[in-house]
Amino acid sequence: MVRKGVIGIPQDGRMTACSYTVKHYEEGSRYGIDGGRISKLAIKIDGKTTCCYDRGWDCEPEDDATKAALAILIMEYN
Repeated sequence: MVRKGVIGIPQDGRMTACSYTVKHYEEGSRYGIDGGRISKLAIKIDGKTTCCYDRGWDCEPEDDATKAALAILIMEYN
């Protein structure tokens, strides 16, 4: 199942909009993040990809807003 959306992360007194696309399944697999259900994930801030997972990490999160959005998505879908 594919889900798309936007997560607002409070940062430095303002909201940072993190748009995401996540592909997840009913059960975890070896291709999922940490063996979980998410097999593909992309997070973008201001049109720039800040995190990308496609059955393995292409671009790991580095900034705090992306890390927070990733944590939320893992709790929700993984």
